[in-house]
Amino acid sequence: MIRRDAISEYSRGALWVLPTICAVVAIAVGLSLSFVDVGPRSLLAFQGTADDARTLLIGISSTMVTVIALLLGLAVVALQLSSTQFSPRLLRNFLRDRPNQVVLGVFVGTFAYSAGGLFTVGISGGQRVDEFPRFAVSVAIALLFLSLALLVFFADHLVHSIQVDAIMRVVERNTLPLVRAAEFSSEEPTPEPPAWAARVPSSVSGYLQRVDVSRLAAEAAQHGFAVRLRPRIGEHVVAGTTFAWVWRPTAGDTPPDVARLGRQALYRYTRLGFERTLEQDPSFGLRQLVDMACKALSPAVNDPYTAVQAIERLSVLYAELATRPVGDCVVRDPRGAVVAVVAGRRFAEHLALGCGLIRRYGAREPTVAYALLRMLTTCAELAGDRPGRRAAIDREARLIVDAAERDTVEPADLAWIRRQIETLGQVGAA
Repeated sequence: MIRRDAISEYSRGALWVLPTICAVVAIAVGLSLSFVDVGPRSLLAFQGTADDARTLLIGISSTMVTVIALLLGLAVVALQLSSTQFSPRLLRNFLRDRPNQVVLGVFVGTFAYSAGGLFTVGISGGQRVDEFPRFAVSVAIALLFLSLALLVFFADHLVHSIQVDAIMRVVERNTLPLVRAAEFSSEEPTPEPPAWAARVPSSVSGYLQRVDVSRLAAEAAQHGFAVRLRPRIGEHVVAGTTFAWVWRPTAGDTPPDVARLGRQALYRYTRLGFERTLEQDPSFGLRQLVDMACKALSPAVNDPYTAVQAIERLSVLYAELATRPVGDCVVRDPRGAVVAVVAGRRFAEHLALGCGLIRRYGAREPTVAYALLRMLTTCAELAGDRPGRRAAIDREARLIVDAAERDTVEPADLAWIRRQIETLGQVGAA
């Protein structure tokens, strides 16, 4: 299951997969249409000679090669811009952009269709003939006009996709479902492995991308052992270090067969990769927005307003986090015994991730501190009386105000920050 998920995750972010499929389909369609016989007087038939048809197909093929090169060049420029201007972690979003893949697939398919037609149009048995599949040539002309329309669409889509608001909206839209899924929602203290638990080392290095918790827990319950992963989703693991612990519920040394079963289950139902993904890691989406804010606050860019926009997008995600239980993923059997534990990030840790870096980079800019306090006020209003939420919010607010008072040159600039901290206090009093 995990291995199929890995293939699916890779294919969604690979630029070559959909164009390859389109090329194969185009050749198959062209081969099928070559058997469709329409008379020369039909409205669907190409009206020229066999030589005219071959010249047309050659022209379409060469044009598509030029257009594909242009499209890839524009895509590389967009990737470079997003990487240097915003964050290198945003490249995945551009690679996974389905409209870009569809446009590239249609262009490659049109080229394959036209180039493949050169084997049949006006040639038979190595000799020139006057008969050729007129309807298939007409379809090539239709594909040419479709490609022209998609080229205009691609230019418009590319311009809009590199706008900062569109980039942030994509990150927000991809992260919200993970927050709402509430898969990691246990706020109880993390169950620690007992002293007799067997250590399971990692066989490879990489980021923990995905854990099929339900299947892992089911296999652990079936074979009578419990398992606890050491890394959280999105954390990096080094080969040879502790990846998990496996143990039997009863005290005593863990038998080798139990450790072996645990290793096999972990291999089947966990996945380590060379990069972080958004499959089960909402903190990666938070990190992308935080990176955009920090990049905007760097001396090389010096764009505080973009940082404020990133904080406003973060507010939407933290508003969801504030209203939901977040923490570990703990699965128990019907008797209440722990069978699987995957550590997760609690609300305070998520909040520190979003506020800490931006606070340190933007301590000299009052508008950034004000935006952070507004975000915390929203969280306080929605969190209600959930345990620990208010303490985490107050701690981050105090750090923000202390940094602003320490680094702001003009004391008058602190007036609206103080007003916002008063508003935050009133939300707590209500």
